[in-house]
Amino acid sequence: MKRREFMVWVGFGTLASSLPVAIAACLSPSQAATSPATPSRPTGVSPDRRLAATPRSDGFVAIGTVAQLNQSGAIINKDFEPNGVAVIRDPANVANLIAVSAACPHRGCTVRWNGSQSRFACPCHGSQFQPNGAVAKGPANKPLAAYAAKIEGDRVLVKVS
Repeated sequence: MKRREFMVWVGFGTLASSLPVAIAACLSPSQAATSPATPSRPTGVSPDRRLAATPRSDGFVAIGTVAQLNQSGAIINKDFEPNGVAVIRDPANVANLIAVSAACPHRGCTVRWNGSQSRFACPCHGSQFQPNGAVAKGPANKPLAAYAAKIEGDRVLVKVS
């Protein structure tokens, strides 16, 4: 084999081995967030998939149980459309619930509830949000979308908009 042929094959090999990296770079943030290697998986209790049912006639969907909410301090349900939902008890009045989008508006990573700081935090780029979804610290510059939430019996319900 001549030197020139060898260099051509090395070039093709380098190009072929970098192809998966180039494809991964082209994925949208929502596609990347569903990858098992992405650190944006929620650490809160994920409710039973049986609870993520179709909306009732009043628009509410059961996303978890009161026991799950009390045990972990938050319910994060990625199956709730369109971007998942995070539900907490209002730190100012624990009888009330707060429900916000679980997707950080900066890049779409799933936020986590930090009960000791009373904030939602994005594990990807460090954005932080007040309990009501307002931006407390960037790089995100938009708040988390808010939803109506309530407790009915032993179920936590969120209204589909």
